[in-house]
Amino acid sequence: MKEKFYVTTPIYYPSRKLTLGNSYTTIICDAIARFNKKFGKDVFYLTGTDEHGQKISQAAANAGKKEMDYLDEIIADTKNLWNLLGIEYDKFIRTTDDYHEKTAQKVFNELYKRGYIYKGAYKGWYCTPCESFFTESQLVDGKCPDCGREVKFQEEEAYFFKLSEFGDRLIKLYEENPEFLQPQSRVNEMINNFIKPGLNDLCVSRTSVKWGVPVEFDPNHTIYVWIDALSNYISALGAFSDNDENFKKFWPADVHVVGKEIVRFHAIIWPAILMALDLPLPKRVYAHGWILFGGDKLSKSKETGEKECVDPRVLVPLYGSDAIRYFLYREIPFGGDGNYSTALFLNKFNSDLSNNFGNLVSRTFGMMRKYFASVVPAAEEITADDEEFKNNVLAEVKAAYEYMDKIEITKAITAVFNIFTHANTYIQKVEPWAVAKAENGQARLKTIMRYLLESIRIGTSLFEPFAPDCTAKVLTALGLETRGVFENMEDFDGLAQGKELGALDILFPRLDVEAETEKLRKIANPEE
Repeated sequence: MKEKFYVTTPIYYPSRKLTLGNSYTTIICDAIARFNKKFGKDVFYLTGTDEHGQKISQAAANAGKKEMDYLDEIIADTKNLWNLLGIEYDKFIRTTDDYHEKTAQKVFNELYKRGYIYKGAYKGWYCTPCESFFTESQLVDGKCPDCGREVKFQEEEAYFFKLSEFGDRLIKLYEENPEFLQPQSRVNEMINNFIKPGLNDLCVSRTSVKWGVPVEFDPNHTIYVWIDALSNYISALGAFSDNDENFKKFWPADVHVVGKEIVRFHAIIWPAILMALDLPLPKRVYAHGWILFGGDKLSKSKETGEKECVDPRVLVPLYGSDAIRYFLYREIPFGGDGNYSTALFLNKFNSDLSNNFGNLVSRTFGMMRKYFASVVPAAEEITADDEEFKNNVLAEVKAAYEYMDKIEITKAITAVFNIFTHANTYIQKVEPWAVAKAENGQARLKTIMRYLLESIRIGTSLFEPFAPDCTAKVLTALGLETRGVFENMEDFDGLAQGKELGALDILFPRLDVEAETEKLRKIANPEE
C-alpha cells in the first residue's frame, strides 16, 4: 500500500487582484505535492477559496451582483490562473459548497454539545477586509494592525469557543512535537505573544453578517469565519459525512502551509478545535514569510506605493510559468521574507535558467549531435575526475531529498541547481572538445558525454516538481517519461545505451534586462 501524503494551502479570499503574493503558497504546495508524488506516495493536494463574510457581500453589492454570481466569476479567474501557473491540485474547495457548509454546521454543533461553545456578547474593533476583531492595544495608530485600514467598534450577541482552556495543552503540543510548528521562530511567537499573556475565548458567530453558514440551532447567528474556514481541511475529505473514505485515508494532514500572518489561527485555534473534537492533529504547520515589494508586503489588501508588474497573467505569457515559479522557490527564503523586483527576477532568469541550466542542456545536446550523432554512448574510460563529479551529483540528490522532507524549499532547489553548476564546472575541467581532438580520445569522450547526460537526467528529474514545463521537454528529449516516480537516481545508469536523443529548442533565451524592464514598467504604468 502506498504511503499517504496530504498537503494544503489555506483557503483564499476571492479577489480579482491576483498577484505573485497571493499565488505564492499555492505554488509552494504544488512543488511539495509533485515531489512527494515522484516518491511514489498517494498525494492529496487541497486548495480553495473562503467565500463567506461581510466583505464578500459588500464587494458583490458594489459590483451590482448577487453574491454567488460575483463569486463564480472570480473563482473561474482563480482556477484559470492556477492552470496558467501549472498548479495541479487534487481538490478545489469552496466554502459555499453544500457539503462544506453541512460539515461546518456539524463541527459547530459538536463543539456546542461538548460544552466548548457558549452564548455571550462581543465588544471590539472589527476590520472588515481582514475579518478580524482587535483590542484597543492591538490597533496601530487606531487602525488594523494587519492591513492598515479603518476599523469599526462593534457590539453584538455572539457564540464563543472556549479557547482559553487550551493554553497548557498547546504549549505541551509544541514541546512534545517540535516539528508541529515550523520554523521554530513561530513557536516562540505563539507562546510569548498569544498563549502566555492569556488566550481569550474566541468569537465564533455573528448576527450582523448574513452571508454565511447559519447556526443550525440558532439561525439568527452565522458561523464566524474561523470555524467555517478552518473546517475546510476535513470537510474536503468528507469528515462527518456518509462518504468519509478520504478522511479515513488522508487525515491527519501531513502539512498545512500558511502565511505567517495567519499562523495563529492554524497553530492555536485549529489544533484547539481538533482537541475539543478528539480528532488527530495535523502533523505539521509551516508558516512561510512574505514577498516584499518596495520594502512592504506584496498583498491583496495593502497598496505598497510602488508600481511594478506583479501580475502572473502578464508575466507568465512573457517568460513562462517555470521562470516565475523558480524565482519564488529560489529567491524567497522559505520561512522568511524575501524581496521581489523586476530587476531581481530578470537577472535571476539570465544567471540561473539561461546561463546555468539552459546553457548546460544546450551545450551537452550540441556536443552529442557533433560527436555521437545524438546517440547515447556507454561509459568506457572512467577517471578520478569523473568519479568526483558523479559523487558530487549524488550528494546533491541526497541533500535535495533531505531538504524536501523537512520542507526546506529554498535549500532543496539550491541543491538541485548545484547539480547543474557541478556539470558546467566538469565541462570546463575535462574539456570534451579537446578530448575529441586527441588521439585515442573516443573512449574518454564517451564517458564524459555519458556522465553529462546522466547529470542532466538526474538534475532535471529533481527540478521537475518545481518547473514542470521546461523539464518535460528535456526529459522527453532524453527519451524518458516526464511523470511517475524518481528512478535510477543513485547511479549514472538511467539512460539506455544506443538511444537517440530527441530535438530540443533553447529553453530560456537570454533576456535584454534593460529592454524587458522598460517593457514591464510601461505595462504596470499605462498612464505614463
